[in-house]
Amino acid sequence: MRLNQKTKHKIVDGLLICMMILPLAAAIVIKVLTQPYSEGMNITGALIFLEIPMPFQPLLITEAQINSWLVMISITGLCLFLTHGIKAVPDSKRQHIAEMIVEKVDSMVRENMGEMFMGFSPFVAAIMALSAFSSLLTLIGVFPPTSDLNIIAGWAILVFILITYYKLKGGLWNYIKGFGDPIFVMAPMNVISEIATPLSMTFRHFGNVISGVVISALLGSALSGITAKLPGLLGQIPFLKIGIPAVLSLYFDIFSGCMQAFIFASLTMIYISTGFPGEAYEKRMKRKIERAKKKEEAKRLAELEK
Repeated sequence: MRLNQKTKHKIVDGLLICMMILPLAAAIVIKVLTQPYSEGMNITGALIFLEIPMPFQPLLITEAQINSWLVMISITGLCLFLTHGIKAVPDSKRQHIAEMIVEKVDSMVRENMGEMFMGFSPFVAAIMALSAFSSLLTLIGVFPPTSDLNIIAGWAILVFILITYYKLKGGLWNYIKGFGDPIFVMAPMNVISEIATPLSMTFRHFGNVISGVVISALLGSALSGITAKLPGLLGQIPFLKIGIPAVLSLYFDIFSGCMQAFIFASLTMIYISTGFPGEAYEKRMKRKIERAKKKEEAKRLAELEK
């Protein structure tokens, strides 16, 4: 029995929805099975699941790393779901949503980086999605990878490598010479400023996210204690345990998490675009073209002489 095109489309949609939901369900199951029992408030870092011996230090497989991979799988499923069955003329809400996301990210990149860097749109969208969805894991009671300094530091190092790569587009000497701008005496300060770029990106993002987690936990614990001391019926209504923490979660878990994702992506775009030496790069390209032309002319003359 052959399935028609519509049925196949629905089956693929179902599989993609499972690809979005199952990783999150797996994160919850891992949390339940591995989280040690504790009474009262308990703020800890990511659990260490495995230590792999390495030459310098053991490689740790932590809860934050596992959750990061699960979030990436879920985001991949969401992207495939939104783009499944796209057509030249949009005829579905999901395609409209996908096109709106692409247009918004392209607009951000164009405004912050310029037309030359439009190829960064997928990278910027990936950074924002990974950061935002990682922070939103707190809504389902799972450890957010953005609460682990190592995860954010890895993102910042990757961005720093990109910044340095584009700064070197103007040539090695131009990059080294930039440390002496505006005067040579400022070279040590410029070196410190260069090193501080990934550090500031790391601690800004990590600090804002972890502060929200800690404040929410402290308030939840304090409100639970207050509720227990209320007389009669007031002590049985969980408006302090559930209501107020839920309202605070709208800021700390949703607004703040999404805002930090936007800020991290914006800093990435600004650092890369402002660090790119446009004039030096153009001069370097012109010299390369001129040298290539001279080599071609030399080859032609050599062939004519033969």
